[in-house]
Amino acid sequence: MTITLSLEGKVALVTGSGRGIGAGIARKFAEAGAAIAVTGRTSAEIDAVAAEIREAGGKALAIQVDLSDPEQLPGLVEKTVAEFGGLDIIVHNAGGAMSPSFVDTTYQLLEEHFRLIVSMPFELTRLALPHLLARPGANVITILSPGAYSAPRGNLAYYVAKMALTQMTKLMAADIGPKVRVNGIIPGPIVTPALDRVFEIKPEIRQIAMNAARVRRLGLPEDVAMGALYLASSAASFVTGSILPIDGGRVEETRVVSPDL
Repeated sequence: MTITLSLEGKVALVTGSGRGIGAGIARKFAEAGAAIAVTGRTSAEIDAVAAEIREAGGKALAIQVDLSDPEQLPGLVEKTVAEFGGLDIIVHNAGGAMSPSFVDTTYQLLEEHFRLIVSMPFELTRLALPHLLARPGANVITILSPGAYSAPRGNLAYYVAKMALTQMTKLMAADIGPKVRVNGIIPGPIVTPALDRVFEIKPEIRQIAMNAARVRRLGLPEDVAMGALYLASSAASFVTGSILPIDGGRVEETRVVSPDL
């Protein structure tokens, strides 16, 4: 069996790919040979990413969509398949809105986060499943959160929804395998426009985030994209139901025990 990181001939739909991690994954998949459906709410952003991919010699289609609206999901799948002739890979990246702590969270806010982060990836995968089953090596990747395996104060609705998505990733792998693989990625602190805004408000958080990683640096969208490329490719043909941390090595100790070498 030939094992490769190539995605030549594959078609990938990446949600929330107008910027940040999603855009990084879209670019990396295109470099590996995949045709990309670049999707998001902001047309200027997704148009720019799709144009960049085409200018580099790749294939890309920009599709503006509000993923919180289930009525728009069938069209997203149909447009992708009509343009590229099929669908091999879905990356569920959209849904990065932060949320307050318990005392400021309402059940309506909790349900909004579940809708976007859990229900819509479920529905999009369900709608795409007939196309995925028709393509050898098809797979689904979810982008999760460190809050899915820890319990930091604040951001309750977002973390609860991401935890549910983590478990759904494993359950989908069980239910739609063996023909379709399903895996998740938990990114650490990745330099994105959203994180840059946090640093502008509280500059001290940058150093805290760097100290929280064993490699003592912030991650880049390309770091996550390389992990996603591995999971999407035939190199990971024996990997499903797995959660891959791409976080620079999570620091466990709460105080300095010994200096860095």
